[in-house]
Amino acid sequence: MIQKYHLQRAAYVLLAMAALASCKSKHPTSVKPGKQSTATGIAYNQKDGFQVKKFAGQKAGPNLVFIEGGRFTMGALEEDVMNSRDNRERTVSIQSFYMDETEMANVHYLEYLNAITRDSSEEVVKAALPDTTVWANPLSFNDSYVTQYLRYPAFRYYPVVGVSWVQASDYAVWRSNAVNNELAKGGAPKKKGGGFSLKRKSKTAEEPALAEATTSTAPPKPSLESGMILPDYRLPTEAEWEYAAKALIGTQYMDENQINQRIYPWDGSSVRNPKKGRKQGQMLANFKRGRGDYAGIAGRSNDGAIITAEIYSYPANDFGLYNMAGNVNEWVYDVYRPLSYQDVNDLNPIRRNGYLDESKNYDTKNKQSLIDDKLRVYKGGSWNDVAYWLSPGTRRFLDQDSATAMIGFRCAMIGVGRNK
Repeated sequence: MIQKYHLQRAAYVLLAMAALASCKSKHPTSVKPGKQSTATGIAYNQKDGFQVKKFAGQKAGPNLVFIEGGRFTMGALEEDVMNSRDNRERTVSIQSFYMDETEMANVHYLEYLNAITRDSSEEVVKAALPDTTVWANPLSFNDSYVTQYLRYPAFRYYPVVGVSWVQASDYAVWRSNAVNNELAKGGAPKKKGGGFSLKRKSKTAEEPALAEATTSTAPPKPSLESGMILPDYRLPTEAEWEYAAKALIGTQYMDENQINQRIYPWDGSSVRNPKKGRKQGQMLANFKRGRGDYAGIAGRSNDGAIITAEIYSYPANDFGLYNMAGNVNEWVYDVYRPLSYQDVNDLNPIRRNGYLDESKNYDTKNKQSLIDDKLRVYKGGSWNDVAYWLSPGTRRFLDQDSATAMIGFRCAMIGVGRNK
């Protein structure tokens, strides 16, 4: 009797597998385009013909986490205590993309400086240097941070600060070239935990990539069509950043329903861990709790950092991103306009300069306004901000050439060809 039951069960499994196999589409896809064109019937990859190389799908670049796109309610959820009314609630949709799981650290930026020192002019290197004087204050003994925060090994994995929006954008360009240059030298990436690690380590891994090979010994850079290189790293748009910070995928259940909205990148209205256990009551972010209170009293209930903290400190949100609230604010791509929420598209919204609501509409010459085409948005709150600014819907702005000890950055990249 038992044997008959097992035979029946095996038969059902085989039938199910056969049904699934029959349901698989035989149509070509981006990953499996077939051997010939469905438009002309001409075979691919013939000599002097159209080349369609093998492509296993886009891999996550170093430090990147996949962010599945979707619809969300963008905007400020807390009371608008600043009365700026510049991020009213509205529904938008975001294409899937990748984002750095951490802020860029001092060690990452020093790698960049080392690379451009060896192949760029003195002028370029000087323009890339972070402003370490952002820590200076004649009425505060921050002298050690001025001289040591960027370069002393103990600060390696602390977020880089003193970097302007322009410098962060330049870093993203260099990083794109450096990663793709290493891919070209090391061959195809090996998948590892959703991202990749290179097959070999290069003695010149810190050297920046060139747009084209300049010597016979340098490997030619593969074309974008080959699928062997990654799309460009860049700063995330404000909408992407806010979507990734809220991580509402963690509140979702069947039939596109969500349990709740989020004020912060975690559930609830508190900045402390509500879960029972050893970590109950611990701070979930690094921020300023009040006047003169940058961390709380010594002990496990404080936030563990007077200034910045290491980039992997505090729990990651439901997308696996660290410090999307607190530690340092982060630059985003968008130019600042107070009425962007009225003007931008509801699909992958972004505010560019020079289009609608032009800067000439604002009276900057007579000091009646601060708004021009060089103001960039930053978000997320920092070690020097109160909890209000930890909410992803809050936004502030600063000139793109300015830098502070409270602003860092992370990069993003387009995500194509997958939903999960």
